[in-house]
Amino acid sequence: MSSTNTVNGGISHWYADDGLPTAREPLAGDTTADVCVVGGGYTGLWTAYYLKKAAPFLRITVLEQKFCGYGASGRNGGWLYNGIAGRDRYARLHGRDAAVRLQQAMNATVDEVIRAAAEERIDADIHHGGVLEVAYTPAQLARLKAFHEAELSYGETDRTLHGARETAERIRVAGAVGSSWTPHGARLHPVKLVKGLAAAVEALGVTIHESTPVTEIRPKHAVTPYGTVRAPYVLRCTEGFTAALKGQRRTWLPMNSSMIVTAPLPADVWDTIGWAGRETLGDMAHAYMYAQRTADDRIALGGRGVPYRFGSKTDTATNPGHTQPATIEALRELLTRFFPQLTGVRIDHAWSGVLGVPRDWCATVTLDRATGLGWAGGYVGSGVATANLAARTLRDLVQSDSGQSGPTDLLSLPWVNHRVRKWEPEPLRWLGVHGMYATYRAADRKELTSHTAEAPRRARLADRLSGRA
Repeated sequence: MSSTNTVNGGISHWYADDGLPTAREPLAGDTTADVCVVGGGYTGLWTAYYLKKAAPFLRITVLEQKFCGYGASGRNGGWLYNGIAGRDRYARLHGRDAAVRLQQAMNATVDEVIRAAAEERIDADIHHGGVLEVAYTPAQLARLKAFHEAELSYGETDRTLHGARETAERIRVAGAVGSSWTPHGARLHPVKLVKGLAAAVEALGVTIHESTPVTEIRPKHAVTPYGTVRAPYVLRCTEGFTAALKGQRRTWLPMNSSMIVTAPLPADVWDTIGWAGRETLGDMAHAYMYAQRTADDRIALGGRGVPYRFGSKTDTATNPGHTQPATIEALRELLTRFFPQLTGVRIDHAWSGVLGVPRDWCATVTLDRATGLGWAGGYVGSGVATANLAARTLRDLVQSDSGQSGPTDLLSLPWVNHRVRKWEPEPLRWLGVHGMYATYRAADRKELTSHTAEAPRRARLADRLSGRA
């Protein structure tokens, strides 16, 4: 079946499902604040939320270029889970114990998001079903077992390993030979969460200005076409859109990720698939996928598609979220690779968005005490939960620096104040990223026809060259 009836772009299915938000007023001119947060996604909104809860007297202003949740926070796969980018590197740099504490903080963050959403009465279709990651080739199974053992070594003792039969009892993925399940994950509706969070932040007394693009951040200044916000602390929470800021073109690479969502599936189809636990679903491919069973019984599935646009470009102005037809078909093929009974199923919507990737693939949270400039991001696709931990850490950094509090456990985590070199200039950046993902896809294709448990050498080489290994 062709994709001619598929809605392509329009930001995301989540907005088609829940509706675009009512516009908030742009900045009306020069003003001042105690803290200026740049970016109205999960990181920025959670940061404003926790800061205002901790210190109600603070004057906090959030500046958002479009509307809250326009970026990855309104386009992601709805995976609230405990993965964090860079953990192994942090273990090498700071020791295993430091990385274990970081992982434990991420485990707890899943519960914190669920708790905070309940406290603020945000109905985001959250279902705490955990995360199931499957293998369907010998090489994937070898990686799955190594991955499972690594997670156990970081203290995740409640994770379980399953064979083919136990995997099928959860979700009947065609050809699945094993899986690893963790309880530290939940499915949610990304837009319902970001809308509810923005409303909660406003109710606390935080000022949010939308349609207000920040063109430059410098010490104590956030510059926009409508005026400048002056504040002792200016916090950059722009994730995949960071490259648009003056001087930040090579800071974080905006990696593209694409999604499709099916029409609602009838009960008899679900009887053949299973998935009664509504776990989030991933695999062990090099170019991995991610999926969820939505509250209205669709399958939302994502993968890399076209991984990167030349010059760190993000969206088209006329149709944000537009996805290349070839990517839609590739994701459809992946869907039917997992569930052959869905061949011919209607794909209702396809969309894309960008996520932030640092050169060393490590998520970070930082405050420069000399300038008052802070930032958090580089989540490499794990931002739904990581943004919350980053926001609470930014809160602690600001409060500690301003004398409102002392050291906290979060401030001792190894990702705090981690610095990394910039990405290469173009065209090296474009060539490197596209070459890396071409290599990963070729490795995945080879593994589908190979009976060896060893990953192709090309995939291991790509890991080393990209900085992921």
